[in-house]
Amino acid sequence: MDEQLLDWAIELQAIAQAGLTYTKDPFDQERFERIRTIATELLALQSPLPVLKVKELFAKETGYPTPKLDTRAAVFNEGKILLVQEKNELWSLPGGWVDFDQSIKENTVKETLEETGLQVKPIKMIAIHERNKHNHPRYAYSVCKIFVECCLLGGKFKENIETIQIAWFSLKDLPPLAEAKNTKEQIKLCFEAHQNNEWRVPFD
Repeated sequence: MDEQLLDWAIELQAIAQAGLTYTKDPFDQERFERIRTIATELLALQSPLPVLKVKELFAKETGYPTPKLDTRAAVFNEGKILLVQEKNELWSLPGGWVDFDQSIKENTVKETLEETGLQVKPIKMIAIHERNKHNHPRYAYSVCKIFVECCLLGGKFKENIETIQIAWFSLKDLPPLAEAKNTKEQIKLCFEAHQNNEWRVPFD
């Protein structure tokens, strides 16, 4: 996708969404709706998806535009990190979108339990990343990815709708990764944080 067109589409969508949130003028509302439509059409030009599907994915939110939150758990056992294998057979740190009624800690625990069957306790913040600066492909919206080190409390893998299996890996023998969710560099960062008791959290 043309990066400049994507930048313009994202900016226009954010302007339109904020305008629709705060304007009380019906004429301005009509103008902001048109700006949102133009942003959607710009994105659809670069996408195989129809305009209506692009609008559903890209321009359906209301309220002031803010990043989505994603938490990823870094759980270690005997020097190895826990990864989950997804339906596409790629591997990632357990995690996902932060639910509206969950804190960062609560969501990290919940997502890990759902995807692995393991109970964990969050103990340390590792990093806060703006997703589009680190992961590919680029998304048409902003995501704040929060990596959290957790200690293992217990449990065992349970079949679920998201993951096929779990396994423990050293940094040297990582499997094919779901790089849209976590890269080798991000997992390396988790290892570095785990080995450093005076870790200072990097953030974008």
